Amino acid sequence: MPAPVPRRLRRLLCLDDFERAASRHLPRPVFGYMVGAAETGQSLRGNRGAFARHAFLPRVLVDVSQRSQEVTLFGRSYASPFGLAPLGLSALSAYRGDLVMALAAAQANVPMIMSGSSLIPLEQVAAQCPDAWFQAYLPGDEANIVALIERVEKAGFSTLVVTVDTQVPPNNENFVRMGFSAPLRPSLRLVWDGLVRPRWLFGTFLRTLAQHGMPHFENNYAKRGAPILSSSVLRDFSDRGHLNWRHFALIRQLWKGRLVIKGILNVDDARLARDAGADGIIVSNHGGRQLDGAVAPLQVLPGIAAACSDLPVMLDGGVRRGTDVLKALALGARMVFVGRPFGYAAAVGGQAGVRHAIELLSKEVSRDMAMLGIVRLDELSADQLVASV
Repeated sequence: MPAPVPRRLRRLLCLDDFERAASRHLPRPVFGYMVGAAETGQSLRGNRGAFARHAFLPRVLVDVSQRSQEVTLFGRSYASPFGLAPLGLSALSAYRGDLVMALAAAQANVPMIMSGSSLIPLEQVAAQCPDAWFQAYLPGDEANIVALIERVEKAGFSTLVVTVDTQVPPNNENFVRMGFSAPLRPSLRLVWDGLVRPRWLFGTFLRTLAQHGMPHFENNYAKRGAPILSSSVLRDFSDRGHLNWRHFALIRQLWKGRLVIKGILNVDDARLARDAGADGIIVSNHGGRQLDGAVAPLQVLPGIAAACSDLPVMLDGGVRRGTDVLKALALGARMVFVGRPFGYAAAVGGQAGVRHAIELLSKEVSRDMAMLGIVRLDELSADQLVASV
């Protein structure tokens, strides 16, 4: 029996509702970091618009009473074809954010990717959720790359996700407008932003300070990084502009588990990743947070899936509904990942909030499968989609 939904979460009926709730719950800079996108937000909007350009061709009078949304990925069966994308600084917006998302995902039997820009040591998440995946932002030199990979392996993760679309930090103008910086700089405005959100202030930030001390960037390197709140310490944004496929080959040599590459949009890069030993590809434009104007992942998914048909090709970016999940699967994805909405769910409801969000999306997938006239996800194909005007 699924756990009952807490009363205060029952009014949240779809993933978009969690964003609205989080905007009322979180301080302006913290919400600004979560919702923010690069420059004009063209890629962020494009991710959603790409789904709208496809319409379904449903079948009727099909017995769908025994339908299942179970999917197999890397030899493991998951309850649904979606998972939790990596979200940096989750423990700033939700108490023990990375951990509650990992626990909720494990309970629901869907994959969760822990962000390298997280504030909880990766060892703590791996100890409680050994099936979670870990996403790495590569340091800028080989010695630190080796040390980070060794640390992740020692912690017990079996799936490593290497994000490759962060050659340089993005334009941070929208973060500045919302009062966010990394680390956060103490100011009267920051104090006020916290005071007017007392549930977050006492339930997340002060509770974290009291029980775990000042949060630090824990997992960008093999060693602990900067604190999240400091007037003088700078976060080390290691220059990655010189990294190339030789460094990915080095990781493949070091890492004995499953290796997934995230941030691929070009079919030629997808082929290079496959030839360099990637076990899976996540087609992604970083949720519109890096290069504004980058193509929507859904738009290039079919070509990449066709070129790398021997690998699981996955997708993130813009997924908000069960229909989005099914459209991505019809166009070649084996799994899709959802980022911001699950972060919002953790912020407003902790583990119960994430569990509720997962259940809402899972129910949408099941209902949409029935109305589409399919029993299994492997029945999906591009033939069930038409261009939408």
